[in-house]
Amino acid sequence: MDFNGSDTLPGPRTEDHLPHTAQAAVKIVIVGGFGVGKTTMVGSVSEIRPLTTEETMTQAGVGVDDDYGSETKTATTVAMDFGRIGITDQLVLYLFGTPGQERFWFLWNGLFEGALGAVVLVDTRRLEVSFDVMGRLEERGVPFIVAVNSFPDGPRYPLDDLRTALDLTADIPIVECDVRRRASSKEVLMTLMGFLHSLAVSGALT
Repeated sequence: MDFNGSDTLPGPRTEDHLPHTAQAAVKIVIVGGFGVGKTTMVGSVSEIRPLTTEETMTQAGVGVDDDYGSETKTATTVAMDFGRIGITDQLVLYLFGTPGQERFWFLWNGLFEGALGAVVLVDTRRLEVSFDVMGRLEERGVPFIVAVNSFPDGPRYPLDDLRTALDLTADIPIVECDVRRRASSKEVLMTLMGFLHSLAVSGALT
């Protein structure tokens, strides 16, 4: 999903320094397969100008990279996306979007390091990609929620059916979103923070 057509913040984005009221900064990772909207989500919600590491897709990647959607997608993330958003005056989230192409997945372990939680972006046209993504998070013990990104040509399913298809336990939140819209992306992050808070209260978050 391209960043073009996404919401943009009115006026200039803030400088890359923490607000003087900030008391805590939390690392969050945005993960998913190729083309699910990670770069778009970070770009739409970040209060600072997002850092992206997109490179143009070339013929050299044919047969190596995932070419799903290549008729419209011309670039791919090769390292990470980075953005920042203040949830409250005291709490700031640092957002790290992971590369989607499988040959760059070796970078994920470094990006997962120190992360409090994760958002798994899902494309209903390619649910099978999500299993490896969630498996890697579970291996590292990173709590996550699932956000189903809405694509115009993507099939729509009841969330309960998607929960079953993805083999999610009842406690893991699953929500629909449109990552091109800042309010929708922020709502996803608020859902994650609520989930992490409930884990902390129950003692499940260490």
